[in-house]
Amino acid sequence: MNILGKDDPYLKIGEVNDRASKGESEYVWALRDINFKVEQGDVLGIIGKNGAGKSTLLKILSKVTAPTTGTIRAKGRIASLLEVGTGFHPEMTGRENIYMNGAIMGMTKAEITRKLDEIVDFAGVERYIDTPVKRYSSGMTVRLGFAIAAHLEPEILVVDEVLAVGDAEFQKKAIGKMQDVSKGEGRTVLFVSHNMGAVRSLCKRGIVLKDGTIDFDGNIEAAVSNYINSGQKIILYEANKQNSVFIKKAYTVSSDMKLISDFDLKEKINLMIEISQSIELPDKTILGVVLLDENKNKITTAEYKLGEDKLQKGKILLSFPERLFVPGNYSFHIAIHQPNVTMFDLVDDVCNFRIIEDDSLGYYKYSGIKQGIIITNPLWESVK
Repeated sequence: MNILGKDDPYLKIGEVNDRASKGESEYVWALRDINFKVEQGDVLGIIGKNGAGKSTLLKILSKVTAPTTGTIRAKGRIASLLEVGTGFHPEMTGRENIYMNGAIMGMTKAEITRKLDEIVDFAGVERYIDTPVKRYSSGMTVRLGFAIAAHLEPEILVVDEVLAVGDAEFQKKAIGKMQDVSKGEGRTVLFVSHNMGAVRSLCKRGIVLKDGTIDFDGNIEAAVSNYINSGQKIILYEANKQNSVFIKKAYTVSSDMKLISDFDLKEKINLMIEISQSIELPDKTILGVVLLDENKNKITTAEYKLGEDKLQKGKILLSFPERLFVPGNYSFHIAIHQPNVTMFDLVDDVCNFRIIEDDSLGYYKYSGIKQGIIITNPLWESVK
């Protein structure tokens, strides 16, 4: 094809959508070879790194953007909340925007009026419902936008990361509403979020996007695990800094001091830390280690009084008992500091390791279901 004497630039499309690498062409495939089906009443989580193609996919599904190739088939009305202020006219009031959005979705004025009080109550913006939307905060705009999208009875609800703008109370209410919409009313929800806790609580199935393609499609626990483990993991941390005191190396080891990243439940979790120092440490200097789960929640903190160890040879071994933490993926924060005085060195989210399921738990076998954070063996007794 020839346009104004030049070749069609889109014929040159072919590079992978990898935001971290330099490209040779001005064009890339934002999405490629995407093929999946969502049944009525399903709640599908779409996850992936920034730039993986999640928002582009939702815009195509919502018919905001047309695909270069391929087709999309949807049965029923689609309501979308893709970014703050989607579909709002800033000069119109909240009330007027509700009617406008409903009309765009094909609803009559009577239907919208019937739902109006419920929408306003859910959004929590009654005081400002007759104020132009341009004077709303981003959180208020998201509240009203989600309330409209969820209450105007769409067959398919498409929600992007915008809920992260809302406060904690609204996020909880919004997730509860999406659960009601899917389970109670049999409607379909497509949900994009970087909040793995929200994805786990809401979705049964997950799709992981990577560089514009589907990297994984399956049950939500497996999808989240795939996403978390797909990034570059620092198993051995190593640094050479100019600090007077710094963490030179950190790595997980087996009982015979071999570098490993997979531990059996019956094994101790051993973390070796090598420290470089050119000064004598003050007495109150602490080596602090924080254990993180796969969602980067803090599980426990351990502290070693580094300044009081006058015989320390530069290596410190930290060991956690066996059968203490449930199977899953973990990592560490490590710091050398004088509390509230000096931070000598800090390394974040390193030494990734995994605790693997085995048959030793009996009735408490992991079986892919998160059973909490720690394994306990409490005393049970029958009393009169």
